Amino acid sequence: MRVTSMKTRLLALIFLMIFIVGCDDTKPQIKLKQDTVIITSPDLNILIDGECPNRNPNMDAFFGDLHVHTSYSFDAVAGNLGATPEDANRFARGEEIPFFPLDSHGVPLGRLKIDRPLDFLAVTDHGEFLGEWSMCTKQKSDFYNTDFCKEQYRASEGSPLMLFGQIISRETPKRIVELCGETGKLCEEEAISPWTDIRHAADKANDPCKFTSFIGYEYTGSPGNSSYHRNVIFRGSSVPKSPITYIDAPLDSMLWQKLDEVCDTEQECDYLTIPHNTNLSNGRMAPYRKLPNNKKVKKDYAQHRLRREPIMEIFQHKGTSECVNGLTSVLGQPDELCDIEAIRKIGKPRVLKALSIERGQLVAGVGETEIPTEECEPKIPGNRGILGAGCIDATDFLRSSLLIGLQEEENIGVNPIKLGIIAATDNHSATPGAVKESDWNGSVSGEDTPLGRLGFGQLGLPLTTAIDSNPGGLAGVWATENTRDAIFDAMLRKEVFGTSGPRIKPRLFGGWTLDENLCANSEMVAEAYKNAVPMGSDLAPNKDLNRVPKFLAHAVRDFESSKLQSLQLIKGWLDTEGNLNNKVISIAEFPTGSDEICIIYADDNFKLNQSAYYYLRAVELPSPRWHTYDCDKIAVESRPEVCKSDDYPKIIREMAWTSPIWYQGVQN
Repeated sequence: MRVTSMKTRLLALIFLMIFIVGCDDTKPQIKLKQDTVIITSPDLNILIDGECPNRNPNMDAFFGDLHVHTSYSFDAVAGNLGATPEDANRFARGEEIPFFPLDSHGVPLGRLKIDRPLDFLAVTDHGEFLGEWSMCTKQKSDFYNTDFCKEQYRASEGSPLMLFGQIISRETPKRIVELCGETGKLCEEEAISPWTDIRHAADKANDPCKFTSFIGYEYTGSPGNSSYHRNVIFRGSSVPKSPITYIDAPLDSMLWQKLDEVCDTEQECDYLTIPHNTNLSNGRMAPYRKLPNNKKVKKDYAQHRLRREPIMEIFQHKGTSECVNGLTSVLGQPDELCDIEAIRKIGKPRVLKALSIERGQLVAGVGETEIPTEECEPKIPGNRGILGAGCIDATDFLRSSLLIGLQEEENIGVNPIKLGIIAATDNHSATPGAVKESDWNGSVSGEDTPLGRLGFGQLGLPLTTAIDSNPGGLAGVWATENTRDAIFDAMLRKEVFGTSGPRIKPRLFGGWTLDENLCANSEMVAEAYKNAVPMGSDLAPNKDLNRVPKFLAHAVRDFESSKLQSLQLIKGWLDTEGNLNNKVISIAEFPTGSDEICIIYADDNFKLNQSAYYYLRAVELPSPRWHTYDCDKIAVESRPEVCKSDDYPKIIREMAWTSPIWYQGVQN
């Protein structure tokens, strides 16, 4: 790990400095509705000439993390660390920050530094309960010594998670009256201060052309203990006065509506949302299925979602959301790579302990319950996905969810599930991008040692059990330069990809006239942009009925990881009977590995009248899983049973996924 010195920076131009001196940063500048305001921070890091000197019109790959938590999150039991949003930004830029283990006074004894700095970051602390967190953890708060804060919130490390987890697991959540008052206004007002810290940290760290830091937060709904989570990412420094949360808007459509009321692109308060852990959602990430059987209503919803939710998180520390084997509703052959870090598998039951909360303390109940994991009833959501239990729906995983989108498009004319692909860590220790399998320090507190990571946690849940988890992945974007606007625009057009950790650079273009020898062309990328469409785009129908689509598939390895073994094109399509089909097509194989793979592939099974999607998966040679490294660090006689178990594969296949290319079938 390399030590880097602090770089001096230009704080502001003279006219901007004058502006700052006379500016009250917390004063609302634009009032749209009662209690609805936009806060605008002065941008301390501006581009003088409007663009970066190394701007590349053919796009460069940038790597980052758009999902990370600090001690400001109610479920971050790493709160004893005291790690702040500013610490997370410093870590992402390559600086050393305090880390576990803690001494008897809760002071970090260790230091931690990322092996390679990131290009971009968004700290996404939970918007829910920021006020409650501030009231009960800040000693200067008037509420710090209240009975609630002393005897419930601070009763134990896991108390906030359990107390507030119960609130966001309801369909109609309400704040704790004892602390927030009847209207909840006390807690809403208290949230402004930590939210100010979050956005100031992002603005301070943002350094155009070198490092991009977005302002963001996590919208955290868990109805029926199922994942309904999204990260909200803002384009610039103009953001709402405080986060709009699941408590304010318990439906995705309500979230977008309320954000729209505040944010207007003309006022530079643009935003997007990113759903994550659909693998734990029990079918609840598909509210469009419950909409009235009215084409206009469904179409309006789909168009709103397309505008505000362009990408999803396919991989993070709580598992993969790409695919699952055994879904009878989706026709396709079993795919062994669907099992990479799969927390939930059809047919695999989950044993849950009976738990309850008494004055903030977790209390074990009587007995255990075995919950089978089955396919959900058609269009009927289930519960307890966050507990690793309940049913699995086709909409829980990207590959089958994309098929549902094609189906919806045939019915209403608009596809509500046209999602690009990224990955993230969901790290809860303010260490974004810390994804090395050989040097993972855990995602939450208590995992700072090999034995800590190899245990089953207090609750035995995916959220708190390290052995079921993993280091997470990274978000990749193809952008002209490393700036907020360029990276945000890349996300809007879905020219993005996700990796399971390594910095693999995959690309996918689709077209009708791609040259068979394009891979050998020094102007390959420029020609591809000229004659094809990139990942995240629609492939328009071709008038020549005899042509089939061709794809430029290209990937470059991470030279600090394993070599690439294969390129796979994943195709999903609707057949003439309306059945949902998917297939993994191996288009390039290198048994001993390769540094770079490029191929032109023609889909000879293409049918003009069948809607389809295609995305690329670049797969590395096998390598050790993180717990294999950790087991090797422990003396043989002291190794826990999990080191001998076959329940967790000792090797993994690291990979990268591109965003899809879509084709809408037409009639002859």
